[in-house]
Amino acid sequence: MITITPRAAEQIRTSAKQGNMIGMPLRIACQKLPDGRFHYALGFDDQSQQGDETYTSEGIDLVVGAVSNPLLRGTIIDYVELETGKFEIIFVNPNDPNYKPAE
Repeated sequence: MITITPRAAEQIRTSAKQGNMIGMPLRIACQKLPDGRFHYALGFDDQSQQGDETYTSEGIDLVVGAVSNPLLRGTIIDYVELETGKFEIIFVNPNDPNYKPAE
């Protein structure tokens, strides 16, 4: 299961509206790099592929490919202020070797 926070869902809807992609599912991808780090990508995509899994969180339809799905299980997608005035989508992924739970 992949979860989107309400704040991230609001930003995703805003992006969909700005890009004229309202109603399109959000494809989320994750790739494990040779050094063990995870690389994430997301974008609107209405083309289904063999092995895709679909989820819905906060009213957002998500599509995840077969290779990415096991890497993304349990991930939370959030929209946070990393620096003053600078907001970004982040992936809180317990499968990522760089993940450190909040204390």
